[in-house]
Amino acid sequence: MVSPVIPVRPNQTPAPQSAPRSAPPSVTPLTESTAEDHLLGICFKIGPPRLIGVEAEWFVHDTRCPEAVVEPHRVTDALALLPEAAKAAPAAGATPPDGEHADPPLLPAGARLTREPGGQVELSSPPAEDPADCAEALLLDQAGLRAALATQGLRLTGTGTDPLPRERRMQLDHPRYLAMEKFFDRAGPWGRIMMTGTASVQVNVDAGADTGPHALADRWRLTHLLGPVLVAAFANSPLLDGRPTGYRSTRQLIWSRMDPSRTLAPAATTDPRESWARYVLDAEVLCVRRPDGRPWTAPAGLTFRDWLRGAGERRPSLADLDYHRTTLFPPVRPRGHLELRMIDAQPGDGWLAPLALVSALLDDQAAADTALAALEPLGTPDGLRPPRAELWHRAATLALTDPQLRRAALACFGAADQALARRPGSHRLRTALTEFAERYPARGRCPADDQLDALRAGADPVSPEAAR
Repeated sequence: MVSPVIPVRPNQTPAPQSAPRSAPPSVTPLTESTAEDHLLGICFKIGPPRLIGVEAEWFVHDTRCPEAVVEPHRVTDALALLPEAAKAAPAAGATPPDGEHADPPLLPAGARLTREPGGQVELSSPPAEDPADCAEALLLDQAGLRAALATQGLRLTGTGTDPLPRERRMQLDHPRYLAMEKFFDRAGPWGRIMMTGTASVQVNVDAGADTGPHALADRWRLTHLLGPVLVAAFANSPLLDGRPTGYRSTRQLIWSRMDPSRTLAPAATTDPRESWARYVLDAEVLCVRRPDGRPWTAPAGLTFRDWLRGAGERRPSLADLDYHRTTLFPPVRPRGHLELRMIDAQPGDGWLAPLALVSALLDDQAAADTALAALEPLGTPDGLRPPRAELWHRAATLALTDPQLRRAALACFGAADQALARRPGSHRLRTALTEFAERYPARGRCPADDQLDALRAGADPVSPEAAR
């Protein structure tokens, strides 16, 4: 999802409060060469992996009438009851978007609270050296958020798409989002559905070192090979507007239908940094910030490379390049660290399982080797890039009913379990991983199957999370 502020993530500290939102962007002159050099230097922070982070997102539903539209003021009133550190949470429409210099409100355990364009809420954990500490902090702040929303008769619903037949509205009117609407509308309804009707779990890991057992190139490759298993195992979006879509991860379908210049994975090369730099410059410009009140809409078909070569109304600056990066959404996005974006939102504290799986496989070399041995045979025989590759389509459609994906998932979950057994203090994460593995991969199921079973039984497919 598109985060309206900068959450703290691995290797990232909050940007200081700087010029007001109306200030013009930096006018540092750019050429293709200096732009590439800048991207090569900042998008992958090189060093031994140390930090982990997780972002969990939910829809907000009315407890008594889940299909009703939740007016933004009810969420605002609920958030006002959070402890003092979070009372600065702005009303819908007042929050600067991802890429602006603004600090989102902090909750008592350090999570950052953001509100998304369609009314979703997201908690971003503080970066932690131990995944167990990361989990504990987010669990505490999630409990506080849930209690605050309950005072307004609201509940958190963790699912990759909003499954209920209720009106979807844009609740943030920042010029960024207005420009996004116009940009995505050129290719159909998928962009609007993404902005207002999807939610995710994102796990953030350090990029890695130049060489050695945690080399950047190896971690980059592993996260992409792991992607289809993460899509399949945690698929949790079989419904949209109250009806089955034929996909277990409709959210993945939506991303695969959007602008390929910003949603496909970069081309596979031996140097992820060079591939990413080309990707950024060849992506279409989604918006052009204008401080004079004019819309931020970008000319159709304008890539950032075109802009550097003289197209557009003015020359782009370094600030324009950095802002452009925040509008790119590949399955794995480098932001100094690596941001894994392919996981559907999970019910309750179900985000613990993907956090446990990813952190174990990326931190433990033996587990990583086992995962690679299981994932490499899956391959990408059609040569297409994720998420449009046939394997990713199978993951979104069949999930773990696909025998190959199920075998790979079981191997990955098993390797992660053994890694967590070797890591002191990982009892909670290991328990969450084991319970998830027994309930889903071991049975060839995923959370989406629970929703479909409930729908067939005439029950609420997303019943209150305390009962799930």
